[in-house]
Amino acid sequence: MTTARLRYQQKLLSKRYGVIGRVAALYLGAGLHVTLNHPTRYGPVHVVATGNNQRIAVDVYASPKPASTAAVEAIASKASLLKAKPVLALYGGADVTPEALELARKLGVEVKRVRL
Repeated sequence: MTTARLRYQQKLLSKRYGVIGRVAALYLGAGLHVTLNHPTRYGPVHVVATGNNQRIAVDVYASPKPASTAAVEAIASKASLLKAKPVLALYGGADVTPEALELARKLGVEVKRVRL
């Protein structure tokens, strides 16, 4: 159960950041602290969620084209810089190619489907 203040913050994230904000709101509702568009030398990480002795780096993929191996390699390298667990969030109807899914298993990238 979320408090009114937390629900307000979730709505605010969704309004300001769109798809990335909606995914961040899910981690915020889970009780984690959220940082958006954290810079790294390989590009920004969309969401960095910390708390409960864990750190999660999330890249949101919302394109109608299937995610390629480049997206999986990118989040894996960004997460290794932050010493975080890499997650590739597929938003809406986004999909992932079989080659990218196999590479994700090899690199330890968790692929999650987010539908709102």
